[in-house]
Amino acid sequence: MREATVERNTRETQISITVALDGKGTAAIDTGIGFFDHMLTALSVHSGISMNIKVKGDLQVDCHHTIEDTGIALGQALGKALGSKAGIVRYGTAYIPMDESLAMASLDLSNRPFLVFNCDFTNQSCGGYDLCMTEEFFRAFAFNSGMTLHINLLYGSNDHHKAEAVYKAVAHALKTAVSENADGSTLSTKGVL
Repeated sequence: MREATVERNTRETQISITVALDGKGTAAIDTGIGFFDHMLTALSVHSGISMNIKVKGDLQVDCHHTIEDTGIALGQALGKALGSKAGIVRYGTAYIPMDESLAMASLDLSNRPFLVFNCDFTNQSCGGYDLCMTEEFFRAFAFNSGMTLHINLLYGSNDHHKAEAVYKAVAHALKTAVSENADGSTLSTKGVL
């Protein structure tokens, strides 16, 4: 089973994350930020990657360190669970509607981290989650897992729906990319990723 555990402890956050790529998308998430827990649960369930995430952060400051550091640790856990990335499909793209909103995510587990993020939100926050942190989370996640990630929010009016469409689009693209290919080969003209 492709699994990994990452612990990250700083003066701002204490994080423990375990991922199982071949799990059933079971989620046990506690970050102290209700809406973020909701988004990470969606990421787990829709990707099929089981995630156990426990975070204690300096929420008396704001949500920034908690969300960004969770992205760092989750990215590290994903990269560790993938190992050399041999035998995976590598690429994934998904369009996900959430009521009036539509988001697209396309990714490459290439060991060449990059983020393109084209999403506009109307409000500052959903609950205790600052919507500007969506980009920061996905940047940390992509760069620490070695992922090229493009996210485009095509349209929408409700910020909850827009954010949820984004997380679910990434989840479905990730589900395809981490799945094992037919012959176990490395999908690269170089022979390695």
